[in-house]
Amino acid sequence: MSGHSKWSTIKRQKGVADAKRGQIFTKLAREIIVAVREAGPNPEGNFRLRLVVQKARDNNMPLENIERAIKRGSGHAEGTILAEMVLEGYGPSGVAILVQAVSDNRNRTLQEVRTIFYRHGGNLGESGCVAWLFDSRGVITVETNAQDAEELALQAIDAGAEDVKIEKTFIDIYTKPAEMERVREALEQKKIAIASAELLMVPKTTVELGEKAALQTLNMLDKLEELDEVQNVSSNADFSDAVLEEYHS
Repeated sequence: MSGHSKWSTIKRQKGVADAKRGQIFTKLAREIIVAVREAGPNPEGNFRLRLVVQKARDNNMPLENIERAIKRGSGHAEGTILAEMVLEGYGPSGVAILVQAVSDNRNRTLQEVRTIFYRHGGNLGESGCVAWLFDSRGVITVETNAQDAEELALQAIDAGAEDVKIEKTFIDIYTKPAEMERVREALEQKKIAIASAELLMVPKTTVELGEKAALQTLNMLDKLEELDEVQNVSSNADFSDAVLEEYHS
């Protein structure tokens, strides 16, 4: 997972997320709508909605946008019918890729995702072909800045983290899905600033790619994430710092 996290973190640090804020809001709105339709509009009784609303706040999504999406999910405003999709396949050098999407047109989304796989030397597979390689985990990212990374890691473990991975400029804190909120709150009580917190599909093991395949895979992952219907993209590729810097330079 560390390679995938480094990819996401570098994009955030370089302002890529800010440049696509409108698209991020669209994705978040879709996720809110689906969460409301699944378990109701009250965040107190809807774990998934609670998490996505917090994610929306982390991304500075305006409150009126959040409320509008909740109303749409509740049926109080007109809107298209959205369905969740999980697409699985293989990228360059056989790397496993899992695509989670929310779409109002399954056939269109399937074709768009299939085209990106094909153009980047990959192919879609059958349902379940790579899902077994991933676990659902809570992933909390803390940018270390001038703080002691080892001390932050110890505090995360004290707060209930299952695992912690230290990188150059940040640490990734892994939790059970149901424990992520509690761990986050415990860290915030310690005045630790959270860069991001979300439920992700984390690979059980990772594979290292050669430079050419790694750059090809990074381009593929970015193209998949650019699709409005795609919520999350996970892979079991591990990218070196050198490759990531070259790709984002």
